Amino acid sequence: MSFSTRHRRRDLLKLAALFSTSSLFTPWSGLHAQAKDDVLRIGYLPITDATPLLVAHALGFYEAEGLEVAPPVMLRSWAQLLEAFLAGQVNVVHLLSPMTIWARYGSRAPLKVVAWNHMSGSALTVAPTIQSITELGGKTVAIPFTYSIHNVVLQHLLRQHHLEVVLSGRAPLTNNQVRLVVMAPSDMIPALAAKQIAGFIVAEPFNAQAELLGVGKILRFTGDVWKNHACCVVAMQEQDLHQRPEWSQKVVNALVKAQHWILTHREETARLLATTAKHRYTPHTEATLRKVLAPQSQEQQHYEQQGIIQHPTWQDQRIAFQPYPYPSYTVTLVEQLQKMQVDTQNTFLKQLNGPQVATDLVDDRFVKQAINDLGGLRAFGLDDAWERTEWIA
Repeated sequence: MSFSTRHRRRDLLKLAALFSTSSLFTPWSGLHAQAKDDVLRIGYLPITDATPLLVAHALGFYEAEGLEVAPPVMLRSWAQLLEAFLAGQVNVVHLLSPMTIWARYGSRAPLKVVAWNHMSGSALTVAPTIQSITELGGKTVAIPFTYSIHNVVLQHLLRQHHLEVVLSGRAPLTNNQVRLVVMAPSDMIPALAAKQIAGFIVAEPFNAQAELLGVGKILRFTGDVWKNHACCVVAMQEQDLHQRPEWSQKVVNALVKAQHWILTHREETARLLATTAKHRYTPHTEATLRKVLAPQSQEQQHYEQQGIIQHPTWQDQRIAFQPYPYPSYTVTLVEQLQKMQVDTQNTFLKQLNGPQVATDLVDDRFVKQAINDLGGLRAFGLDDAWERTEWIA
């Protein structure tokens, strides 16, 4: 698939139009500059979703594969991250899984999903006085992005509790309506503390930080609603996969090895990502990151006792890591997106076919090879089957 500069500029304008809040779209300098060398250029947001990309860099896994890698570039919003990717300033990123569907089919972006970056890793955090989903009626909840697993899970929960989603306007809400607003994750905790919103659903470690600060509490974990769901996926340029497959394989090898390493080095991972570490990948403290990456068993027991975790037999981890992109997940994600209310042009969603999207959007050649080189799916504690059944509460 070939895309001209004109198409890229058009796509970026559509990306900007997707957000009504102009501050979410920050122009990237050197828009036409395309990376033509073989240097690996990583773009990421400072959240735990980026963990494998950053661990692979910190531990030298990219270099061990024979790759030249530039220091990862930290960006501040999903819009800016996707913009940098489309402009060719970075060539490997983590993106919200629904975001890749919007980008490829709603805006014709030439990207492919090559692996999952992590599973779960998000939660619905609310004001301390709120005890149930039903109590969100008449209130406002923040989401980080329209096309996000956060929005998908939240709208699923609201439908279950017979609550109507309101996406625009300032009219007073009825007791069975919930207004959703897009908000940068870094703004969510202050907004909750100031009672401007009743809650937010977002990636970690913002939920953990709200807990530690005492301004919010977890109401539900997204992984306790959709079992082992992907949140962020690894996206690469389609032309890279076709034109330099050996290079692409090395990139995926490093990411898969990083995920495998994280499984048995949770506390070390928290230290690597902390603001006090050598690379200062994130602005978060080690204590905050450890609460997500290496939680204590008594915390799990507390969440179960409080009914926050409703499916303990799922053995959901606060954030989990395994790289294989199960096709059933993509098929089910398309179905869920088609049920979701959005306040933007979404006619493309109605035309999507889940199985076709799973085949076209995802290129799993490289991740399968990387997993097999480590001993197969069992190296990640999974059955050897390349398929599974999706469970949504």
